[in-house]
Amino acid sequence: MQPNSSARRDQQQPSREKGIDNRRGHFGNLNAGVAHGGGRQPANVVNDEGNAAVIDTLINSAPFQRLSGYATGIFKTWAPRLYEYCSMQFERLLSSDSSLLRIFDNSVMAAAAFNFGPRTVCVPHIDYGNLPFLWCWIWSLGWFNWKKGGHLVLWDFKLIIEFPPGTVIAIPSGVCRHGNTCIGKKETRYSFTQYSSGGNFRWVDHSFKTEEKYRASLTKKEVEEEKVRKEGRWEMGLNLFSTLEELGLHT
Repeated sequence: MQPNSSARRDQQQPSREKGIDNRRGHFGNLNAGVAHGGGRQPANVVNDEGNAAVIDTLINSAPFQRLSGYATGIFKTWAPRLYEYCSMQFERLLSSDSSLLRIFDNSVMAAAAFNFGPRTVCVPHIDYGNLPFLWCWIWSLGWFNWKKGGHLVLWDFKLIIEFPPGTVIAIPSGVCRHGNTCIGKKETRYSFTQYSSGGNFRWVDHSFKTEEKYRASLTKKEVEEEKVRKEGRWEMGLNLFSTLEELGLHT
């Protein structure tokens, strides 16, 4: 398979250093893929030459290819409508601009984050830039006693969930405040996440125009119709979820 190159980038990322402070915690991390943050339209994430090489190695490695494919299988099984919506929008986005990179051929998620730790402990946060009703796929990795630490905490739901290394959890990270508990001083914890920016979907829905240009192109009646669509978007998103009965399962 031809490697997916992340060398060409359009949104700058920090250097991969241990102990970098970011809004999610005190650890180094890098992102890759297509994002819509801080710019006027979706673009490839920028990494310097050294970090791009690290990202390319990880993305094209068999372990991360398998993690991505496994998450896709779960996604298609448990939320087929949401999966199809995400797939359709992502394909439309990619077809609109040949420079945009698909980092995982077996995934419909537009971007990924690699958290290098070495002790990845996330403080409570919400990923506001992500599509609110879309799941974010989080893999826990490393070597730590998962009975004593590294638990996923969903603060709004008052849930604390054991999160062993090598397991994946999917949450709507754009609306769900989350983080994880500490691990031992001599333990290591890393994480790998796949997500999609809400701005990507808005760009597609707005005929590949900025919010300003899209609104300027609408008639007064269309402006009112767009307002109604926005107000009902949360319900549209919820209707993309599947019930156990639809999936042929019964409680």
